[in-house]
Amino acid sequence: MEITFYKYQGTGNDFVMIDDRKENFDAGDLALVSKICDRKFGVGADGLILIRNHKDYDFEMIYFNADGSQSMCGNGARCAVAFSAFLEIISDKTQFLAIDGPHEAIIQDGLVQLLMGDVEKIEEKAEDYFVNTGSPHHVRMVSKISDYPVFDEGKSVRYDEMYAPAGTNVNFVEPISKEEIYVRTYERGVENETLSCGTGVTACALVYAKDQDKAEIKINTLGGKLSVRFTAGQTGGFQDIWLIGPAEQVFTGKIKI
Repeated sequence: MEITFYKYQGTGNDFVMIDDRKENFDAGDLALVSKICDRKFGVGADGLILIRNHKDYDFEMIYFNADGSQSMCGNGARCAVAFSAFLEIISDKTQFLAIDGPHEAIIQDGLVQLLMGDVEKIEEKAEDYFVNTGSPHHVRMVSKISDYPVFDEGKSVRYDEMYAPAGTNVNFVEPISKEEIYVRTYERGVENETLSCGTGVTACALVYAKDQDKAEIKINTLGGKLSVRFTAGQTGGFQDIWLIGPAEQVFTGKIKI
């Protein structure tokens, strides 16, 4: 069978997008997902996303990491929104379903604004932090981030016993100003550093803002710029969390499976 796919990227986080409203793709074939995402023997991507119909929402996003595992992906969701607009499923506003529940999104001025789930608390892990923003994220503040051993340190924390058996994503943060940070991420499921991670930068923005009177944090990543807007609660949690950034179609093609 031949499948038409579209390649999207959101600040360098890249995804194979498939219009699967007829449900021709076998979502249980995780080996196929991994093969398509392979950068040597497939299309190459950090993840694969199926767009399917849903009776209660505009669409459902079925997301797979490159290894076939599933989680919430912020940049992937923003790309899914842009792709659904391209398919004319939606216009500039949407309500859709992802693995962690329903989401809202807005397309405005060339950017996709994604409403994330509420975060009840930020956990302290020795001198680091842990936040679940739909996917688990360990957050560490560092200096000289451009020289930091992200792969080695990220892999060590990702497989640490305290996160067994599922593991965690690992983020390293360096402040730029009171309103801006630089983030690098070791991503679980990709098992490498990625150019950007939407749920990761969201976690980092909340950690950085927890002791500040801020409503928005700007984030620099290797793949580009994002921002996170939010409302801080009185008990240490956050609501109305919006992940904002670009989502672009790179190319389209066909692959035989």
